[in-house]
Amino acid sequence: MRKKKLVKFNLKSKKVFIVGGSGLLGNEIIKLLLENYASVINLDIFDKKKDLTKKHQKNYNFQKFDISDLENLDKNIEHITKKFGCPNIFINSSYPVTTDWNLSSFKKNKVSNLRKNVDIHQNSYCWSAHRICKKMKEKKIKGSVILLNSIYGFLGQNMSIYKKTNIEENMNYSIIKGGILNFSRQLASYYGDSGIRINSICSGGVKGHVKGILKRQDKKFIKNYSKNCPMGRLALPDEVAYSVLFLASEASSYITGTSLVVDGGWSAI
Repeated sequence: MRKKKLVKFNLKSKKVFIVGGSGLLGNEIIKLLLENYASVINLDIFDKKKDLTKKHQKNYNFQKFDISDLENLDKNIEHITKKFGCPNIFINSSYPVTTDWNLSSFKKNKVSNLRKNVDIHQNSYCWSAHRICKKMKEKKIKGSVILLNSIYGFLGQNMSIYKKTNIEENMNYSIIKGGILNFSRQLASYYGDSGIRINSICSGGVKGHVKGILKRQDKKFIKNYSKNCPMGRLALPDEVAYSVLFLASEASSYITGTSLVVDGGWSAI
């Protein structure tokens, strides 16, 4: 009986588009999807095929794709759907930022920084998800759209975790993630009767590098974060990836318009 139920996690015959598949989370998500027999198209500005086993490479394709290029986003989506067909599953794990992203704190931010980052991050997430859903509806494809998000889409940032670290709070991040969070609900409402499910994953801190700095979180930040988290640590990338697998699969067939929180209990207290 258990084996029969696990079939719902099998993604055989499912076509997946993942934006930002070469990133910290995207790479783990791709490996897990391939292990569960999905066909995956990585939409990113650089490829990470070398990280995949030969066994999995046969179901993997890469397409150079810059989601921050909003002027050409419609044209580029049209190109990839003509080339690969319409996906059953669309995942956005991209993290487009400007070169001055690390100056997005309240003290250092500029309106030009805010406007540009909202445009290339929040607006690209929302517009690409809508256009893919529209394609899926036209082709009568029922499926799943998953937007990678953050607990800081619905919580304020805890200032204490940044003390005596090389990381600062980020004004722009909260605005961007909050917008994506509610848009996923709106999208789910609009496309629900077409059998298209839209959910976001709100993760807590993930162990890895700091966006805009390309250095790993320093020991003080990890200590500060961990002591404020009930599970006493940051998430590992594969722990977020398994949540994506759940929402991509038929195991979550009646879940839409929700935000799956993966934060080790951070938002519970």
